[in-house]
Amino acid sequence: MQIQDMTTSVSPEKDKKVQAASLQNVGGMWQHQLRFGAVSLWDGGGAVSHLGEAKCCFVGTRSVVPFLCKWNVMPKTVDGQITMEKTPSYFVTNEAPKRIHSMAKDIKLIVVVRNPVTRAISDYTQTLSKKPEIPTFEVLAFKNRTLGLIDASWSAIRIGLYALHLENWLQFFPLSQILFVSGERLIVDPAGEMAKVQDFLGLTRVVTEKHFYFNKTKGFPCLKKPEDSGAPRCLGKSKGRTHPRIDPDVIHRLRKFYKPFNVMFYQMTGQDFQWEQEEVDK
Repeated sequence: MQIQDMTTSVSPEKDKKVQAASLQNVGGMWQHQLRFGAVSLWDGGGAVSHLGEAKCCFVGTRSVVPFLCKWNVMPKTVDGQITMEKTPSYFVTNEAPKRIHSMAKDIKLIVVVRNPVTRAISDYTQTLSKKPEIPTFEVLAFKNRTLGLIDASWSAIRIGLYALHLENWLQFFPLSQILFVSGERLIVDPAGEMAKVQDFLGLTRVVTEKHFYFNKTKGFPCLKKPEDSGAPRCLGKSKGRTHPRIDPDVIHRLRKFYKPFNVMFYQMTGQDFQWEQEEVDK
């Protein structure tokens, strides 16, 4: 069964086809980040002197030849530094895990995930801001709303099938090379999540609680004003948009749809992200 044909009747145990992947390059290693509409892990990376950032696409669409952009592959990196590269579009590239593995097997991967229902609505909200003429979320989310058939071919829904996506990566990389970061925790406890990231990358814990403050307007944490900068660093204006109101029945159906995939994901990662509990608490 292809993921494009999946509906609420799909069993995650039967369907192992993975449709997406995303990666980051971290100096000599590759860093994997699934940016599921969550707060960007590295938007405030300037506070970490060990990190430098490259801007180059490596294994995106089929039309891109990886080495065409080697002239802009990485900035100069000195001993003790790690250089990173982030291109979220890699996440929707089937071939990415195999390509990356063939280039560098000893990579470190970082996966940032959030509640897939919230992620889908966030994805739609961003698209709506650019294309206000698109149909409602409720229309796009279903193949047949009367029958309750979820349209898993819609990218906003498909990306949230984390267990299926991860299965593709696990064909090439062991869990020991992957760190899973909670998008929810990254918002309420950025220092705690960043501590895990720094430990995983073998960095000294430079980023701590003293570097963050909560921006009530954005609803996200920001980095405090660096000594050599005139302004604090916050997420861009595309983050923190107010979500449109979604029919509660649609949200209920999506939660039911995602639950078996979430459970499978928890089992695969050895982490319970408590998305179901989060929904009960609301």
